[in-house]
Order: sequence, then structure tokens, then C-alpha cells
Amino acid sequence: MKKIRIGIIGGGLMGREIASAFSRWCALTDVTVKPVLVAVADLVPETLAWFERIDSVTLLTRDYRELLASSEVDVVYVAVPHHLHESIYIDVLRAGKDLLAEKPFGMDLGSARRILAAVQETGRFVRCSSEMPFFPGGQRALAMAQSGKLGRVLEVVSGFHHSSDLDASKPANWKRVSAMCGEGGVLNDLGMHACHIPLRLGWRPSRLFAQLQKGFSQRPDGKGNMVPCDTWDNALLHTWIVVGGVDVPMRLEMKRLAPGETNSWFIEILGTEGGVRFSTADPKALHVFEGGKEQWWKRTDLGFSTPFKTVTGGIFEVGFADVIQQMWAAFLMEREGLLDGRFGCATPEEAVASHEVFAAALQSHLRGTVVTLG
Repeated sequence: MKKIRIGIIGGGLMGREIASAFSRWCALTDVTVKPVLVAVADLVPETLAWFERIDSVTLLTRDYRELLASSEVDVVYVAVPHHLHESIYIDVLRAGKDLLAEKPFGMDLGSARRILAAVQETGRFVRCSSEMPFFPGGQRALAMAQSGKLGRVLEVVSGFHHSSDLDASKPANWKRVSAMCGEGGVLNDLGMHACHIPLRLGWRPSRLFAQLQKGFSQRPDGKGNMVPCDTWDNALLHTWIVVGGVDVPMRLEMKRLAPGETNSWFIEILGTEGGVRFSTADPKALHVFEGGKEQWWKRTDLGFSTPFKTVTGGIFEVGFADVIQQMWAAFLMEREGLLDGRFGCATPEEAVASHEVFAAALQSHLRGTVVTLG
């Protein structure tokens, strides 16, 4: 396999998940590239120390510029607070590195557009992280929508729900502060996941009405004090898309305050001749609607049917660690020009399009009106 040398800027939760995905790369059976983690940059010494267990890592630094200056790094993954996206992403591109960027690809629409301009200026290969559609159920829903077998599309629902913020004692972090997370709040945090498949299908909202909701106005800081929290925690976007020349309602849901939901991504597409429904809350189950004189929903157990094949037996179920690996396989194979029609990571243009939706949602909520997107 051709080795691709990877550097990580921001070695927290997702950095460790990605290091784990690389260590299991031998499970993949139809890829011709192999990621090798060689460098990690993070401001926290304890975070850097975790990566000492990975033999291939030769550079651990608190200064990401040292990582970018290294000739031993080909591709950089960046997972930092949203307000740092623009400056660090552009630094990565101008250092001559390719980039897998974390969502939301800048803290607001202006930032996302400037990052896209830098991508176009430098010509680097760039994609945005969004792993959930790589679940087999997401892939089946996408394929059914593309097949035309659903008939005239009547309704679409796509979203991502969390519940951890229902705990008022949960300490505040940067995602609860607009200055670091961005005014969009939960739109920035979860929105790309909800938008990825619809945008890939060409279902870009033309109009929308947004309902945004805040949770707790303050939280403990973990040091005995209470600190303000000002970001939006729940968002319902009632949008219209055009499918086959006809206006179709599509609802996008992003919630940090969703009772009973741990980490649930879902999509539902209903048509005159069929329908499909999938949620990671039940990751083996695909629900398919069939019409006719009698109409019914049937439940099918999904096996290990991922875009990139693995040694795992087909009867087993896919988990979060697997779709992280699938996303990286898609990124690296597309970078080599070898995606071969398989599902790819979110593009910079799709990331900007998602920000256009978020910006319109903020305007809609502020005005209390329907907003038309350009």
C-alpha cells in the first residue's frame, strides 16, 4: 500500500478515534493506501502524552506551525474550536498540505467562504468531516433516493440528536459560548451531519423557517463557579427543496436537548411509491415502506455492508469506530483518484452550502419569517 503520512492538530477525542482507526487499517480489504500517523500538535501536554503509545509518531509538539513545517507530513486533520478553523485551515493549505477539516468548516458563512477561496487558490485536496452517512443504513437510504424507486418524493427528515445537555450540572465548555462555537451554536455543532446526504442528493433548501431554542443560561465551570452559556441548543429548520421540479418539505433537526437520545443520527425519505427510514439508535435496522393495494413498513436487519469492504463478517453490525475508518478510507482513496463511484466525504462546497442554510436559519429566527436562500 502507498503510505500517506498524517498529522493531527487537536489531539482530543476525535484525534484519538482517528489514531485508533489507523491502527485497525489492516481490516480494510479494498484500499490501496495506508495512513501513517507521524505528528500530533496540541496545547495540552497530557493529550500529547497519549500519542506516545503510537510507534509511528515521531513529532509531538505544542506548536502546530512546527507540524506544518515538517516535510514528513502529507495530510493534516484539524479538530479545534470553531473560532480557530479559518486561521489554522488556511495555514495548513498555504503550507502545502492536504486537509481533512472538521465541521462546521469555519464558525460562520463568511469564514467558510474565505476557507473555500483559500482551497481554490492553493489547489489542495480538502474535504469536511461527516462520518455518520457511512453507516450502511445511510448508504441504503441514499441509494434508494437516487434509484427513483420511491416515486415522487413527498417529505424528507434528517437530523442529529443528543441528550447530554439535559444535565444542568454538566460543566460548560467552548461549545456553549458563541464567541468560540459561533452564533449558530448547535447548527455549527451538528448541522453538517444533517445536511450531508440531502446536499449530496442536490436537495438544497430554497426557503426555510427556523425555530431555535436555548437551554440553560449558565452552567458550572468545574471550578466552583457558574458561567454564562449563550449558544442555541436546539434547532428545527422547516425547509422547502425542489425534487423533480416540485417543492418538497424537508425538516432538518439538530438538538443537544433531546430526551432519551445519546448520539442519534437519522434520515427518513418518503415518496408516493416507497419510503426509507434509518437511525443510528437502531444501527442494524433499515425500515422500508412498500405501497400497492396494501401498504406496509418492513424492517430489515443490515449486516456489515460498508462502501469499503473489510475482513468483518457480513452478519455483524457497524459501529461508530467503523464509520470513522470508512470516512478516512473515502478521503484517502478520493485523494488518489480511486473513489470509483463510492460515497465521498463532504466537499468544501457542500460545507459552505450548509453554512448558507445556517445563516438563513439565524435570520429566520430573528425575524420570525420565512427566508429565501440565494
